[in-house]
Amino acid sequence: RRFRGVIEEVMRVEGTSTIVDVLPWLRFVGFKRRLEAKLKGLAEEKEKFLDDLMEKHRRRMEKQEEGEKEREKEEGGSGISSNRWKKTLMEVLLCLRKSEPEFYTDEMIKGLFQVLLLAGTDTTAGTIEWAMSLMLNNPTVLKKAQHEVDSQIGHDRLIEESDLHNLPYLHCIINETLRLYPVAPLLIPHESSDDCIVGGYTIPRGTMLLVNVWAIQNDPKYWDEPKEFRPERFEGVEEYCEQMRFKFMPFGTGRRACPGKGMAKLMVGLALGSLLQCFEWERRCPELVDMAIKTGLSMPKAQPLQAKCRPRNAMVKLVSQT
Repeated sequence: RRFRGVIEEVMRVEGTSTIVDVLPWLRFVGFKRRLEAKLKGLAEEKEKFLDDLMEKHRRRMEKQEEGEKEREKEEGGSGISSNRWKKTLMEVLLCLRKSEPEFYTDEMIKGLFQVLLLAGTDTTAGTIEWAMSLMLNNPTVLKKAQHEVDSQIGHDRLIEESDLHNLPYLHCIINETLRLYPVAPLLIPHESSDDCIVGGYTIPRGTMLLVNVWAIQNDPKYWDEPKEFRPERFEGVEEYCEQMRFKFMPFGTGRRACPGKGMAKLMVGLALGSLLQCFEWERRCPELVDMAIKTGLSMPKAQPLQAKCRPRNAMVKLVSQT
């Protein structure tokens, strides 16, 4: 929760435009100092959180290893059995640090976790929130998705990663959500490597370029009734085919596409599949869920989603055991 708050504030601040973006020379008379001070404070808060996280896991590892030694002594053996307890990713990296300290430094481990948490937490959570909001406003889609999950998985076990390729309609819902509400509406800044001409405009080498992917994915020239939530538009269509290549690119395209897109879609698919499989969902009131957008890098909802849910009758026993 502590880091989530920092991430949300980073996304809000970095997504804010200032007059310095239009008139860069104003930075020399102090127009951007307040914003820079805010970002510096957030960076220090992130650093403190990651330091505390590493120290917490170091202490946990020491306790686990001491316990393993005691058990080994009682059993008449020697050494530490690494299979007695499951390590977190942080603990795996800290173990590697012991064997390869020149590579697995504290800075490298903290940098890796910052990328994982900063790039994957807010964006993934936002996509799940948008998808649930859209389905609550379109109950027919929600029921169709639940029926697919029930028919492919049943009620005897929870959804697993291996089930996702058997849930094409769920993938359509995720794609349609990313089309309407891309996690990075302007993608990430790119830079032209050579002088070029795009749409009649001369782009000098070294120019920062932003792609308005939200506008492309909501353009009636490319999409039939683009404002409608219609997952069926992705049925039977390969996501990366030539037809989709330049009109659907929530993660970018080509060599500079987001390297975490596979992980992101996996996490969103498992989360949505679990929510649909285990619970019945409905809006808190008869009115539609407010779909207003708040400013920021990751296109968050202006009002956090609030909904009513209850365990599905066929899943009560299984849910209570987890």
